[in-house]
Amino acid sequence: MSSSPEFPTQSDSLLVYTDGACSGNPGPGGWAWALAPNGARHDSGGESGTTNQRMELMAAMEAIRVNAPIADAEKKHLVIVSDSTYVVKCFNDRWWVRWKANGWRNAKKEPVANTDLWKPMIAMYEALDPAKRPSFQWVKGHSGDPMNDLVDELAVQACQR
Repeated sequence: MSSSPEFPTQSDSLLVYTDGACSGNPGPGGWAWALAPNGARHDSGGESGTTNQRMELMAAMEAIRVNAPIADAEKKHLVIVSDSTYVVKCFNDRWWVRWKANGWRNAKKEPVANTDLWKPMIAMYEALDPAKRPSFQWVKGHSGDPMNDLVDELAVQACQR
């Protein structure tokens, strides 16, 4: 994965940045998503007693749930931008296909972590027309990307609610 991904143009894509945060791991956590280029449309939430990975997943799941219909209506391709390799690799390397085929067990034959979130997220993803499924792009966290910094700030704020 490149530290400076080449994103599609804003005119043909809906870029949605996502992030999760946790104060302690486990501990109170927050998730956030924001629509590029300026985050004018965004959402966030949190949970107590959670993990960073769960919050990364919640951010991506909520971003897809809310923005896939908008992308479809605007005839744009939805791109989820995340600093979570856990989320991005699951889709780009198709981990989820193997997990499902193996009864939600990973390569070590252990239960996949966070299946209570992965299963509905994958179901939502699969329910979309294959041509309209979002793509996933990785962005290096804490690297000065203004949108990644914004969702990080929103997720951290959501931890403190």
